[in-house]
Amino acid sequence: MNKFQSFDDFVKVHGVLLAAAGIPQSLYKLLFQKLSSDTFDGGHYFQIEPIEEGRQRRLLFTSDSIAKHSNLFLVDHAWTFRLSDAYKQLCEVPGLAERMAALMCVDVDLDSAAEEAGEEDSSKLSAVEIVEREMCKVKEGRDDTRWLELEELDIDDHMLVSLDLPSKFPNLLALSLCGNNLRDVEVVYKEVTRLNNLKALWLNNNPFLEHSNSEAAIIQGCPSLEICNSKFTSNYGEWALGFCGGIYDKDNADCAHQRDHPLESVTSLDLSNRFIRNLMNKAFNPEEITSLSYLNLRGNPLDQNSLNDLLQLLKGFSCLHSLEVDIPGPLGESAAEIVEALPNLSLLNGVNTSKIMESGKSVVDSMLQPCLPEWTAGEPLTDRVINAMWLYLMTYRLADEEKIDETSVWYVMDELGSALRHSDKPNFRVSPFLYMPEGNLASAVRDDYLEFVAGNAHLSTEIVCLLASGLALYMNKSLKVPIQEETNNKKSICPPSVQSPLWPKNEGLFPMERLMRKLNQKGDECTRDYLFGIGEEKQRSTRLTAWFHTPKNYFIKEYEIYKNTLQSIKIASPVQGSSITSSLCRGDGRVLLVYADIPQVEKYLTRPEFIITTEPKDADIIWTSMQIDEETKKATGINDEQYINQFPFEACLVMKHHLAKTIQKAHGLVEWLQPTYNLETQLSQLIGDFHVREREKLDNLWILKPWNMARTIDTTINSNLSAIIRLMETGPKICQKYIEHPALFKGRKFDLRYIVLVRSMNPLEIFLAEVFWVRLANNTYTLEKHSFDQYETHFTVMNYRGKLNHMNTPDFVKEFEKEHEGEVNWLDIHSRIRNMIKSAFEAAASVHPEMHHSKSRAMYGVDVMLDSHFQPKLLEITYCPDCTRAVTYDTEAVIGGGETVKGKEFYNYIFGCLFLNETNHVSQL
Repeated sequence: MNKFQSFDDFVKVHGVLLAAAGIPQSLYKLLFQKLSSDTFDGGHYFQIEPIEEGRQRRLLFTSDSIAKHSNLFLVDHAWTFRLSDAYKQLCEVPGLAERMAALMCVDVDLDSAAEEAGEEDSSKLSAVEIVEREMCKVKEGRDDTRWLELEELDIDDHMLVSLDLPSKFPNLLALSLCGNNLRDVEVVYKEVTRLNNLKALWLNNNPFLEHSNSEAAIIQGCPSLEICNSKFTSNYGEWALGFCGGIYDKDNADCAHQRDHPLESVTSLDLSNRFIRNLMNKAFNPEEITSLSYLNLRGNPLDQNSLNDLLQLLKGFSCLHSLEVDIPGPLGESAAEIVEALPNLSLLNGVNTSKIMESGKSVVDSMLQPCLPEWTAGEPLTDRVINAMWLYLMTYRLADEEKIDETSVWYVMDELGSALRHSDKPNFRVSPFLYMPEGNLASAVRDDYLEFVAGNAHLSTEIVCLLASGLALYMNKSLKVPIQEETNNKKSICPPSVQSPLWPKNEGLFPMERLMRKLNQKGDECTRDYLFGIGEEKQRSTRLTAWFHTPKNYFIKEYEIYKNTLQSIKIASPVQGSSITSSLCRGDGRVLLVYADIPQVEKYLTRPEFIITTEPKDADIIWTSMQIDEETKKATGINDEQYINQFPFEACLVMKHHLAKTIQKAHGLVEWLQPTYNLETQLSQLIGDFHVREREKLDNLWILKPWNMARTIDTTINSNLSAIIRLMETGPKICQKYIEHPALFKGRKFDLRYIVLVRSMNPLEIFLAEVFWVRLANNTYTLEKHSFDQYETHFTVMNYRGKLNHMNTPDFVKEFEKEHEGEVNWLDIHSRIRNMIKSAFEAAASVHPEMHHSKSRAMYGVDVMLDSHFQPKLLEITYCPDCTRAVTYDTEAVIGGGETVKGKEFYNYIFGCLFLNETNHVSQL
């Protein structure tokens, strides 16, 4: 029941939320009325229109007109979830996968496939039947077959030979054998090289192409071939250009030969992604293609031509007014310079050249092509949805007066909301809004949902998406589909009134040309800004790569510049010098007072030289898990003469983005640190790296980690570039190359926690504790794509979630060496780990000399993983690490004499090393 009796009460409770959502004050009352009455009336104003052959939808305004800030509409959230639950929900919730597949347009092949299945079984001809049909045409004199398509007919090597195509069709110009089962490159080579007149050959999606150089061998054996697998050969000429210009096709394979200049009628020529290396060709010249007005050269290396030669060639096409090229690319790095060199152009990459010169932009593109969902035939709907959902998702995080929810909530708006496409000048705005009908957070959360998630202490809310700008998102009440029906006594797992208000903005329309008017009118497309409030200072253009095809060459070049810079860095020299630290032990026998807010220190620091005090201002040593800043000192009475267990500027080590930057600045590229990018500043370089790996068919699995969160909170593993970019929305992160092939222990992933003690940063004086421990995943390791959300498969920290299976370190080392007998010597591994840890701290000392402080002594946790070659990889460095295992379990030192190290003595020798200059159970690095 709605508690609010008046509009004033509603505003009083929701004032901050209303302002945060950016809802105009003039629409507050309308929002109150629609929320109170649960009014979804957008269906009177809009309709959904399929586009891109059904692979995308857009939302059209169907009413006569609507003025700016004159109306507001509610939009349902069709699916709300935590990332780790997404795949499970799609598999288990009845109807969810089907609804999401339809909403995301990834089921468009299923209906047509079902309708055509019967016809296909009876009407699709076999390869033999197609060849016989064509032979009949030849015998009857009706046709001399020049173009033959034998695609997806399960032709194998034996059948190809038996078809004897060269004998039957000696004048064949174009042959497609795509999607068959050809495996032997020698058989294919022998058959196709007998086709002496062949101009175009398509062999895509045949197994034999997996063999290196198979394509090159065929091209070499077919000297007349101009197109092979959609790419131009070095012999390309008039036929290939005519094919791309629309002169040659299945029905007209060579009729243009009847004219002296067959290309003179070509006005538009799309040569994109043809792998053209040399554009200087007797067929591609102004005398042959006299009417050329549009040319697309995107995606071609053109690396056999100089910049000046290319510009001079293009300048000769007097009718050329529109050009599309990669920027940066073969024609240079500046759009303005290209326009200056080609004065006849009126459009460059779809942008008016006069506007380019006015703005001086280096990289330009008009309407970026949208990333449409892709899938393979037979791929399950659940997988299709998981891949496509990043084009539709939105996110929020809950918080109350006491704390913020650690895990973000993702949601998909209903069919109408999801049909809103992007525009830099949108005519609508959409924003999530938390509606609390009884004036408190609990009333925004459905009781049965709370019951469902109570074990995880998660909250989910009844949030409304507000659609405004002249258009609205609408879900008819009769069409509402509960995300989960009550089956097997399980409650719905998605709050039904999570919605978003939508309101008219009228600041521009989706087409690039702005129609500056005050009304959204009938037939207009409704759009929103996918990156509302995010400008270029936050990498706006780069982040659009999540939804659009942005210039790959630009990002690859940014990555190469970045990589070359790191490779040029020389190894930093370590800070040298003799020890300057001395024992704090007093000659008069007085004890050292220690203030600690860590219960383990209070309990286990039992040496007579130290006494615990509850007053920070009285202590000689402050040992705390809190950050000590000037404000804290003032509040607690801590002074500059007290020793503190933290170093100034230690963030250069303990915050993940700073750690990577520190190491790279000191050492450049090192084998022991995985490629790491700060998504807040290095997104372009990451995208370039991603594209290079994609091009070279390398593994592209990445792990995203928050800058400064522990226990793998908000950490995800993904190989979807759109997902990686979108995950930036949940907070600052690094993106690090995932160690896809780690060393395993009995089939499970593991990492190692080391304890490092720092007495001084200048000169560097660091020690490694003899005690370290192994952290084991609970499940067998796998790279199966659905496993990446399984915490106990890919993560090892089980202290806070999952089941902790402690293993004594000496036992682990012995069994690990036995399992990998002949490959592993732990002394060698230990030596490499010591050197790596030392190098990391040397980097900090070199790059951040301001980190040194004479009153600082600190303990750090260093997490290490071994790859499948048993080489160490640095994962992270942690301030004031959790040492529960160290104080709980007695163990034997793996390195050294094998002396027993009692857990209860852990803090005694830690403090002894840091403050009394002892070296019991530690070794200096």
